[in-house]
Amino acid sequence: MVDTIWDLGSICVGLFLLVLGGEWLVGGASQLAQKFRVSPLVIGLTIVAFGTSAPELAVSVLASIQHAPDLAIGNVVGSNIFNVLFILGLSAAIVPLVVAQEIIRRDVPIMIFASIVLFAMCQDKNLSVIDGLVLFAGIVGYTLRCIYQGRTSVDSTETTEAQSIHKSYRPLLKVVFGLLLLVGGSKLLIIGCVGIAASLGISELVIGLTIVAAGTSLPEVATSVIAALRGERDIAVGNVVGSNIFNILCVLGLTSIVSPVGVPVDQEVLEFDLPFMIAAAIACWPIFLTGKQIARWEGIVFLFYYLFYLSYVVAVASQHTSQHMLRDSLFFIVPITCLTLLVSLWQEIKSTHR
Repeated sequence: MVDTIWDLGSICVGLFLLVLGGEWLVGGASQLAQKFRVSPLVIGLTIVAFGTSAPELAVSVLASIQHAPDLAIGNVVGSNIFNVLFILGLSAAIVPLVVAQEIIRRDVPIMIFASIVLFAMCQDKNLSVIDGLVLFAGIVGYTLRCIYQGRTSVDSTETTEAQSIHKSYRPLLKVVFGLLLLVGGSKLLIIGCVGIAASLGISELVIGLTIVAAGTSLPEVATSVIAALRGERDIAVGNVVGSNIFNILCVLGLTSIVSPVGVPVDQEVLEFDLPFMIAAAIACWPIFLTGKQIARWEGIVFLFYYLFYLSYVVAVASQHTSQHMLRDSLFFIVPITCLTLLVSLWQEIKSTHR
C-alpha cells in the first residue's frame, strides 16, 4: 500500500515538473532563436528535440548496461510510435499544425530512411557495436547539416550584437533549467509507472513499448503541446521529427556502442513493432503534403492508430484472443486510410495547378 502511494506521488510530481519544464524550454528556445538569428524550426529540430529525448537516452543506455535489452529497444521503438501518433495527433487535434517546407523536403525523408535502416540492421536480431557507430555517425552529420542550413543571414549592428550576447544568458538558463526539470520529471514518472506495472507482472518489452515509452516521451508531449498553444508550431512539429531521428541514430547508436554484446532484438519487435514504426513515419509524408499542415481530422486519425497499437500490445501481453483480430484488421484499416490520404493529396495537387 505504501509503495503504491509512493508510486502515485512520483507520477503526480513528475507530471508537474514536465509541464513546467516544457514551458521553460519552449520559451527559452524561442528567445534564443530570435537573438542568434536562427529559425525556430532549427531550434525545434536540434536543441529542443535532442533535449527532450534525453530521458530516452538515459533509460536505454542504462537498460543496456544493466542487461535489460528488451527495455532499451522497446523504449526507442515505442517512443517513436508515441511521438508521431499520439503527440502530433494530440497537438493537431488541439490546434491544426502548419508544417514547414524544410520538414517536408528534408527531415521527414531522413526520419523514414533512418527507420528503414534500423529495420535492416535488426534483421540479424542484434544491433552490434558497428551498427551503433554507423547510427551515431548519422546523428553527427544530421546535426551539423541542420545548423548549417538553418543559419539566417541577417545584418545587425555591433550594438545589437552586444546586447544579444549580454542578455542571451537568460533564455539559455531557461533552456537548461527546463531540460533539467524535464529529465527529473521523467525520472519520477518512470519510477512510479514501472513500480505499478511491475506489480502486475508485465514483461520488460511491454513496459518499454508502452509505459516507459510514453513516460520518456512526456517531455515531447509537454513541449509540443505548449509550443502549439503558444503559436510556435515549427517547434511543435520539429520537436517530434527531430526527436525520432535522435532516438534512432543517437539513442540506439550509443546504446549499441556501450553494450559489449550489442542489443538483442525480439522477434515480435522485428515482425510488428518496427514495421508499425516505419508505417507511422511514412504516414507523415502524405499528411504533411495535404495542405502542408496537419488538420484536426488527421490528428484524430493519428490518435486512433495509437489507441489501436496500444490495444494490440496489451492484447499480446495478456495473451488475449483479440490480438489476432486486431492484427488482421490492419489489412482493412490501413488501405482505407491510405486511400483517403491519396484523395486529399490529389485534390491538393489539382488546386495548386489551377
